[in-house]
Amino acid sequence: MDRPRIIVTAVVLGLAGAIAPIAAMFHLSWTQAVQNEHERLHLFASRAIARADMSLDEARDALRQIGRFTGTPCSADHIARMRQLTINTRTIEEMGYFENGLLKCSSWGPTDGHVAQSKPDFVTSDGIAVTARMQPVMSAGHTLMALRYKDHNALVDPVRFADIIVDPGVQLALTTENGILVGALNGPDPARIGKIVAGPEEGMDDDLLFATAHGTGWIAVATEPQSQILDGVRRQQRLLLPLGAFIAAFIIGLVVWLSRRRLSPLGELQIAVRKREFIVHYQPIVELRTGICIGAEALVRWKRPDGSLVRPDHFIPLAEESGLITAITDQVIALVVSDLNSLLVADRSLHIAINLSATDVGTERVLPVIAKALQHTGIQPRQIWLEATERGFVDIEAARSTLARARELGYAVAIDDFGTGYSSLSYLEGLPLDALKIDKSFIDTISTNSATSSVTPHIIDMAKTLKLKIVAEGVETRAQADYLKERDVDYGQGWLFAGPMPAAEFIAYCRRAKVPAGKA
Repeated sequence: MDRPRIIVTAVVLGLAGAIAPIAAMFHLSWTQAVQNEHERLHLFASRAIARADMSLDEARDALRQIGRFTGTPCSADHIARMRQLTINTRTIEEMGYFENGLLKCSSWGPTDGHVAQSKPDFVTSDGIAVTARMQPVMSAGHTLMALRYKDHNALVDPVRFADIIVDPGVQLALTTENGILVGALNGPDPARIGKIVAGPEEGMDDDLLFATAHGTGWIAVATEPQSQILDGVRRQQRLLLPLGAFIAAFIIGLVVWLSRRRLSPLGELQIAVRKREFIVHYQPIVELRTGICIGAEALVRWKRPDGSLVRPDHFIPLAEESGLITAITDQVIALVVSDLNSLLVADRSLHIAINLSATDVGTERVLPVIAKALQHTGIQPRQIWLEATERGFVDIEAARSTLARARELGYAVAIDDFGTGYSSLSYLEGLPLDALKIDKSFIDTISTNSATSSVTPHIIDMAKTLKLKIVAEGVETRAQADYLKERDVDYGQGWLFAGPMPAAEFIAYCRRAKVPAGKA
């Protein structure tokens, strides 16, 4: 399969692998949230049934107690007893005694005997006649429920039968089995409640989510707007979408891995350049005498789509061989300006070192690129150090011309990894340089009996003779740092101070390391 088809196939499979799990999790989030809300509404409805049963039990107990009264009906003692039971039973608003179907007295006192018994809507298995809604004379039009046992009745506010705590937005209704509304909370629509009672136990009715619970003689309905479940959907999404993202990432990773196996290293690198997959990490450079951070070296990293990082020594040689190195250098320059613009403008003492390839050292191609990147940023040219390795000086005259022009434009020029090529004093004298960086291999020999351990002081002396700033690379121990300080080496770079880090971490480190040691 050729490269375009590989890429197209990978894209299609990747999109399918990304969309399908996420879409499935969205659907599952909604389904699970609806199920959770139904369970919650079932709970409220069940509580309403329990509350109704409890209220009925309280009224039933009071009616049975007054039914055992053996004194004269409607006597002072009888009325007092009804009044006492009314006061002591939270559910009951009023009690009454009927004789020959007419109200003879109540807990308020004797009556005129013209109030007839109400017709019950249903009778419980233990003989309690229930009239779901009536309007007693004394209630001034307020609808009450009547419960009658033998000759006595008890009037109950229907709210008592649905008197439970519900969440905001939840509406609750209690009806009889034949659909008569008994009590309600938060104003449910009676017509819709009647429709729901006649249907399934749970579901959606237009914009309402509902669930019902059945008791002995009662049906409780709990409803809420569908909009109320959005919080539940979001909670489920927070739980499930990471799983979907993980599955999608796994599928995409698998597709990418399989497709990359079909692509050559050069092809991958070309795609990386085109997709700008490179990032920059910054390794601080500190002043050895004070420990103050004075800048950093910009180190390119290849960040693959799966998040893994590729070391420069794994792709820079191929980039140089293929000519892609110039495009990578341009991206590094743009990233440095984007990452550290504010920091460099705020602190003029800082500099950032950018490595140049042999191609750029041999031509002046990169200089207009840097100048354009710095336009309108406020970054001064002297804050940019251009580092060239010794292998970049194949054409010494071309290199001298490029470096001289760079210095004319205000950039500082350093020779990197000094000592690993064919450097000599006469070689250095002919180049326009500002700084020399001693290669880590020589720093490693400090305080050792290595055959090359004596080279380091000679390099230091050579640099001082040429009046160059000296940066020691790869400083990893305090003994190395002390040795370098004793020989007046200006700057150090290495894991003793800090390793390469992303821009945000470097900015934080730099601000901390601007305070001299001992004064923090």
